[in-house]
Amino acid sequence: MKTELMSANYAAARSIVSARVEVVAAYPITPATTVPEQVAFLNEEGIYKGQFIRVESEHSAIFACIGASSTGARAFTATSSNGLLLMDEGLHWAAAARLPIVINNVNRSVSPSWNIHVTHDDSISKRDTGWIQFYVSSVDEVYHTIIQSFRLAEDERVLMPVMVNSDGFVLSHTLSTFDYLEPEEVDKFLPPYSPPHWVMDPADPVSHGNIVFPEYYQEFRYMMHEGTKNALKVYEEVEKDYKKLFGKYFGGPIDCFKCDDAKVVFTSQGSMAAEAIDAVKELREEGYKVGNARVRMIRPFPVERIRDLGSHVKAFASFDRGVSYGFGGPVANDIRSSMYNTKHRPMVKSYIGGLGGRDVTVADIKEMILDTYNAVETGELGPEETWHDLME
Repeated sequence: MKTELMSANYAAARSIVSARVEVVAAYPITPATTVPEQVAFLNEEGIYKGQFIRVESEHSAIFACIGASSTGARAFTATSSNGLLLMDEGLHWAAAARLPIVINNVNRSVSPSWNIHVTHDDSISKRDTGWIQFYVSSVDEVYHTIIQSFRLAEDERVLMPVMVNSDGFVLSHTLSTFDYLEPEEVDKFLPPYSPPHWVMDPADPVSHGNIVFPEYYQEFRYMMHEGTKNALKVYEEVEKDYKKLFGKYFGGPIDCFKCDDAKVVFTSQGSMAAEAIDAVKELREEGYKVGNARVRMIRPFPVERIRDLGSHVKAFASFDRGVSYGFGGPVANDIRSSMYNTKHRPMVKSYIGGLGGRDVTVADIKEMILDTYNAVETGELGPEETWHDLME
């Protein structure tokens, strides 16, 4: 292992070398463009030895990955925002076909109006496609989570595709250090992909029926659901093995800080973790029992982990960098659903902000946590959700 200084996008490109990815198909879109750009450079230099396919759209990119994965090849692509939306048909196809493709989605606002900065609406809108979803907080975590994602996706108990989401510009174009692994090192953790089922053979093409009648269609969807749920348990094993081999651990599905004795816990996704931890440290010094829970995995949603956390806190201050229009903060509502029918049901206050790359500072996070803290003290929940920076 050696330490490199790169942006998250370049680190993502490096991860596919370490993971011996066989096919990368991609079409450029800001701020994900430098992922395939760097893959192209690495390919020309002979460092990336797989196939790099230059396609004419994101729709083609995902279907090129589907074709490659269907033959038993390890496949990867990267995209963002409207590009992810153009992949929509392929996202459903890959999940239903149980193909362990990995996407690095660089979160960006969906247009119109045009904005190339971070909002989580692009990936949040794909929660129900069947893709496992991670949200990462650092360059180092981008690199290692992509490698882990192939091991998770290819496990026969899961066999579902994985989307690793990283915040546009905040991570994608920011230089930071990460610990790079040579392919020979990763081989100990990630063996060659060996599909546990029938695969397509271009040298021996066949035609088969692909129509599923009503008496069986539901069974296929049930198996997808079970495979996705299995990802929570399997990921525990994946992280345990990764930590044993490389000393890397990012907290599991939920990364907690100072949560054990917390009265109020702040939750968020993505790169806001650093500011949230600083806010918690400052509030602790001021005498407030608060903690931070970074939700790394939102599909499958870690219901039991949330319930365990919720069993001893008074309230969640749940921050979303995306919106379920007409229903509020997506993760906040997932937390509320998780706590349904439990003996102890903490207050869940929803905050929405940071959209379009708007800054969310340590002071802002402290304000949200204290707003929730005061609601616990007074018993007054207030509005269903609060839009940050519109509070006044």
